[in-house]
Order: sequence, then structure tokens, then C-alpha cells
Amino acid sequence: MKNLIILGSTGSIGRNALDVVRRFKSRFRVLGLSANNNTELLSAQAKEFKTEFVVAKDTDRLNWLAGHKDADIILVAISGSAALAPLLAAIETKKRIALANKEALVMAGGIIIKKAKQNNVSIIPVDSEHSAIFQCIDGAKAQDIKNIYLTATGGPLRKLSYSKMRLVSPDDAVKHPCWSMGKKISVDSATMMNKGLEVIEAKWLFGVDVKNIKILIHPEAVVHSMVEFRDGSVMAQMGITDMRLPIQYALVYPERIDSGLPGLDFARIGKLNFAKPDFKKFPCLELAYEAANAGGTMPAVLNAANEELVNKFLTSKIKLTDIVKGVEMIMKRHKVVKNALLNDIIEADKWARQEVKRLLP
Repeated sequence: MKNLIILGSTGSIGRNALDVVRRFKSRFRVLGLSANNNTELLSAQAKEFKTEFVVAKDTDRLNWLAGHKDADIILVAISGSAALAPLLAAIETKKRIALANKEALVMAGGIIIKKAKQNNVSIIPVDSEHSAIFQCIDGAKAQDIKNIYLTATGGPLRKLSYSKMRLVSPDDAVKHPCWSMGKKISVDSATMMNKGLEVIEAKWLFGVDVKNIKILIHPEAVVHSMVEFRDGSVMAQMGITDMRLPIQYALVYPERIDSGLPGLDFARIGKLNFAKPDFKKFPCLELAYEAANAGGTMPAVLNAANEELVNKFLTSKIKLTDIVKGVEMIMKRHKVVKNALLNDIIEADKWARQEVKRLLP
């Protein structure tokens, strides 16, 4: 019986994680839950799972919960930069981490990975792509990896012409063709910023240079990602589009147990398609690679500006195409701190948000 804490239990990942717990009640005790706004659902979850600790809208208590002495596994399912502090708190107290947040690694990947190694903490990725890469690598050394291929469906706007992108409404942007996700990550999928952030996340998780992390458009969403090794072999991880699979894998690793979910029907699928992404149609990809290569505080600026601009788009204050224009403008105004400490990153994040509000009121 493992004591599990879910940070962000009312979101898509959190709700799916509790579905996994329902199936394996003899394996997990839900020690703690947290949420930001949906306190009604949080209360219902706490009652169902007889949760001992519940935190809502309280940053200090959230960090305390993330490092609770009785916890065995911390599932970090908080979206955005808000996950950074509780993730670091969990690492400091040597908890095993199932990570379903990419923004913290984008902001401060070097600091997070260094602290995890110092504290001998395992970080098991929950994102379907990074879970796939983790499974494909299976303990192989970084020097044995030639390329990582991050697959992407292309999002809800894959077939839309570039000239019509600016006309996309928030409702249309969040209609992902394969996955059921929160609004912010769905918009990131529509602009493909999500895939750019995943490139930076993969760099830190797997110790691979960004020039060796490539993106492939794969509309069927069967291959969740692939790894090419230096001997020419390619390992691919495949599965249905259900987040309960990578969540379960992260929670029970290194075991594999029956999920109760259906498998793939390859005869019905018939064929799998792959293509290079259109960087001109999705310029957020180029910005993400630029931020990764610039390093230091630039990825934090990329992420913060994107978060603020996505919120503006979701409230119909700007057009979808204004997101990338705004992020690019903020990045050009930023003076990178190369060997950034945590305070430098936090200050860069704060500066970028203030610049968005000042320049794009």
C-alpha cells in the first residue's frame, strides 16, 4: 500500500489518476489532494477516498503537502509554472515523483534534474510522449541515443490553412481530435507550442541535445513517441489514447499490471502516417527551439509569456495568431541570464508576465 498525493486532482490528469486508484484500491491510499478553483469536486473526491489532507488555493500549504513525510508518491498534475515550487519541495523531501507537468522543467530543468540526482529521486514522466520515451530508453545510456522523435497529432488545426488561423475561436481551439485535455494545454496543442515545450522537457528528462529531438506529425496518435539508438535500431511505444495508461505506468513502475483497458486493433488501424511539421504555419515550434538553444532564463520567459497570452486568447482578448507574435516580442526584449539560479528564473518569469500586461493590455 503506497501513500499517494495528487497535486491538481480536479484536472484531467488528476481525475484519470483517481480512476486508476479506484481499480487498484489495495495498492494506493490517497493521503492528500489539492486543487485551485474547483473546490466542489475536490470536496467530493476527498469524501470518496477518505483523504486525510486537502489543500485549496494555498501556496504554502501546497508546498507542505508536496513534501509530506508520510507520502510515498507525489503525482504533480498542476498545470503551468505553479508546479515549480511544490515539485522542488517534493524533491527536497526525497519523494518519488510522477510528473505530469512540463512547464516546471521548461523553466528550471537544470535545477530540477540536479536536485533530483542529489536527493536520489526518481522522476517518472506522465505525459504520453515522455512516458513513451522513458519506456523506449529502458535504462539505456544517453550516449547510446541518436535521436528522439516526439510525435504530435497536429492538433485541431492541422488541416486549417494558415490564412484562417487568426479566425479560430477559443471553442474551436480546444477541440482536440484525439485527447481530452484542459483548456490551456489544448490551446498549446492548437498552436503546437505544447510540442515545443515538450522538446525542452525531453532535453532535461533524458539528457539529449535539442538538435537530436525531432517532431513528427502522426495523426493517428498510435505511436506516442520513438527513440533511435546509435546502432540504427528504433524503439516505438504504442497504445490507445487514454491517459490512464501512462499514469498507471508511472504509479506502479517498474511493474506492469493489467489496466483493464482495451488494446490496439492493428488490422482496423490499417496504416500509420508520419510527416514533418510545418514550422511556418506553427512558428511557436521555432520559438521553442530558439529558447532551448538560448538557455538560461529564456525558456522561462517563453513559458510565462505563452501562459499569459493563452489566457488572453481564452477570454477573447486577442486572436490565436497573436499568441506567437506576443511571445516572440517578449523574447526579443529579454536579456538572458545564462547560468541562472532559481531566483533568476523566478524573476524572469515575473518580468515576462509584467511585460505582456504592459505591452498588450
